Amino acid sequence: MNISDAYTNSFISERSDLLLEMEQFAEDNYVPIMQLPAIETLLQMLRIQQPKRILEVGSAIGYSAIRMARAVKQCKIVTIERDETRIANAKGFIARSEEAERIELIEGDALEVDIASNHEAFDAVFIDAAKGQYQKFFDKYSPLVKQGGILYIDNMYMHGLSDLDMKDVPRRKRTMIRNLHHFADWVIQNDDYQSTFFPIGDGLLVCIKK
Repeated sequence: MNISDAYTNSFISERSDLLLEMEQFAEDNYVPIMQLPAIETLLQMLRIQQPKRILEVGSAIGYSAIRMARAVKQCKIVTIERDETRIANAKGFIARSEEAERIELIEGDALEVDIASNHEAFDAVFIDAAKGQYQKFFDKYSPLVKQGGILYIDNMYMHGLSDLDMKDVPRRKRTMIRNLHHFADWVIQNDDYQSTFFPIGDGLLVCIKK
């Protein structure tokens, strides 16, 4: 850890025993959860925004859903996950949290489940799922965001792969990285959104709906 990392980490708040357990579980089981500096940034933005309804695309084990619910009191979280093992783990962790009644877990593929018919509009959407599908997620869920609402999109660096020349990207990941680049270019140029990229954690893109 260099001096800059140590200074950044000094601003990370203490977490409950449950959150620490989830962080260790994620590390031990190779489950990707948001890096601490990035999620602290996201949570602070949410505290400022004070959304009443948040949609999360990609629950994993429920870590970010619980943290968002704790950061913004009284908000409702709807979170989508398709992996059966992660769903089972998320259910267990969420049930043990104090925020369980404010978190609704939808089981299924985020590109196939019907959210619009059964839920009101959202103040915020957090996308942290299949990186090569970000354009499709944005197209499907941005219409559900209220005017003035915000879409938060994690993993824009894709663990550093987005910064590489395409010839240096592993062949099996090139399509995903191309899709990510195309999405980033498209959303930055989209006049319907005011978009800003934050080089924190694995890269956080924030899009305000005009």
